[in-house]
Amino acid sequence: MSEALKELGTLIALKRPECVLSWDVAFGELTVDVTPTSLPSLIEFLKTDPNCKFSTLVDITAVDYPARAKRFDMIYHFLSMYQNTRIRLRAAIREDEMVASITDVHPSANWFEREVFDMFGILFSGHPDLRRLLTDYGFRGYPLRKDFPTSGYTEVRYDDELKRVVYEPVKLVQEYRQFDFMSPWEGAEYILPGDEKEAAK
Repeated sequence: MSEALKELGTLIALKRPECVLSWDVAFGELTVDVTPTSLPSLIEFLKTDPNCKFSTLVDITAVDYPARAKRFDMIYHFLSMYQNTRIRLRAAIREDEMVASITDVHPSANWFEREVFDMFGILFSGHPDLRRLLTDYGFRGYPLRKDFPTSGYTEVRYDDELKRVVYEPVKLVQEYRQFDFMSPWEGAEYILPGDEKEAAK
């Protein structure tokens, strides 16, 4: 299978050299690094070319690397049921960069792109209805970014006195903020609360 994937990677790089930056076969999967501006045309090619026929869009997601200048990797997964092959496209983009929507090529990309916008804040140009999909009205921030706080910014609870749902800023105790991620099986180098009772015996 890996030889067939290598042949496919070579074929795509030869036919679309302006789109492909590099490609690699690892763990039985073909990954192609592409330029962000060429995504719609390359995806159209992968769908229509008789040697590819990647007619099924499986998923669109992103990966956040906050320390990089090109902070996000846009990831596209496709399946060719005709060739029994999968491919992953990867495009590195800046935080302020817009990505061209592929809803004209794959209409199912509509919800995937909305999800990426909602979770990472990546904008898609040409998208027919780019609204938040998974978070609530008025939600601040993008939950899958690495710099998003694990506790979020607001908490939601039902207030018995007001007889409605209320939104409040998150209030954390200081102990939660200083959580040390230490495994309880490895032993602490400081006295844990309650250990002083054992030492007093």
